[in-house]
Amino acid sequence: MPTIAIIGAQWGDEGKGKIIDLLAEQAKMVVRFAGGDNAGHTVINPLGEFRMHLIPSGIFSPGVSCLISNGVVINPAVLFEELDNLQRHDVDVSNLFISDRAHLIMPYHTLLDALEEEAKGGGAIGTTKKGIGPAYADKSARLGLRAGDLLDKEAFLGRLRSVLNYKNRILTKVYGAQPLSLDEVYEQYCRYGERLAPFIRETDLMIHDALDRGELVLLEGAQGTLLDLDFGTYPYVTSSSPFAGGACIGTGLSPNKIDRILGVFKAYNTRVGAGPMPTELKDEIGERIREQAHEYGTTTGKPRRCGWFDAVLARYSARLNGFTGAVITRFDILDTFPSLNICTAYRIDDQVLTQPPSNVALLERCQPVYEEVPGWQSETCNIRRFQDLPKEAQAYVKRIEELIGCPVALISVGPSREQAIMVRPIL
Repeated sequence: MPTIAIIGAQWGDEGKGKIIDLLAEQAKMVVRFAGGDNAGHTVINPLGEFRMHLIPSGIFSPGVSCLISNGVVINPAVLFEELDNLQRHDVDVSNLFISDRAHLIMPYHTLLDALEEEAKGGGAIGTTKKGIGPAYADKSARLGLRAGDLLDKEAFLGRLRSVLNYKNRILTKVYGAQPLSLDEVYEQYCRYGERLAPFIRETDLMIHDALDRGELVLLEGAQGTLLDLDFGTYPYVTSSSPFAGGACIGTGLSPNKIDRILGVFKAYNTRVGAGPMPTELKDEIGERIREQAHEYGTTTGKPRRCGWFDAVLARYSARLNGFTGAVITRFDILDTFPSLNICTAYRIDDQVLTQPPSNVALLERCQPVYEEVPGWQSETCNIRRFQDLPKEAQAYVKRIEELIGCPVALISVGPSREQAIMVRPIL
């Protein structure tokens, strides 16, 4: 069986949770490989509606091992909230495992995240203030504390004392904030460690063992390619690598172990927070999309910026990731529009671009070049076969395929698991 990476192809919020929940019925393992609780996957299935931030969306499929791997940063308090909610709904969490190498979000990370954003004033990038960036910064600076550290309380205390002394100097001398108590933080995280201990494993070995057994493994991305630290709209990006290359780093897998890469696109574009978005609609059409699709952040609750499908960025994302197949979600949201626009190029002054510039200031200046296509003005939520879609809807999908250079494998026409059209085999 193959290893499949499911990757956000835009700015996140593409509906990856539903796709993973759907495919997990046939998998043996689902591995979350990047990000923290700044991500949010909404899953609707027969058990109800769930908003997942850390636990892989495959947790609802019996017998599927769900791994939070080394590339993720974990806030234990958030993780326990998710666990408690799942258990209240009688979801079995005995197959959840956490990498001993996964870094922990500490109280000073969330404090510094908020203080740093506030200090930037009008230059703030719109983080979730959940400590994600500072936790990844500490990981790179070799100041991080990992889940496995909690298993040795004495060694953990020594590491925590050293790091907290440093962080308290920043809190007090740079920001004028109150210092954190070593005793309080230590006792809190010792309690966390006692509850986390049964879940902590060497997850990279578990993944390789599953592959050796020929089992289907899904690699669950968080956020989207256009928020990648290197290839996203820097500096308006996340602090990890949410594209396909990050799946290898975030799990310990060799690139040649990944067989297929699915890119998840919305049928239109959305973005949360600051940063360029060439196709953003600041009019009644953008508001109409937002309200019909209820485009508000799963994690932040903030209204998402909405716009037409941007094939320039989609093609760039497909090239970076090497998508073997595409998934189009929220397709039904476009059912009522008499016509639709697809951005096929950008214009800056008298220059036409077919690839996004890496310079964010230039991207801010880009004006979309649109291709208008007819809408289908017909309900698609109950359709299950591609050939049963209105001809205009079929044409919209085929045009997206042409523009991004990748075949569409699946179309989601509603929030529920069964509201899906399988265009081409995925497995």
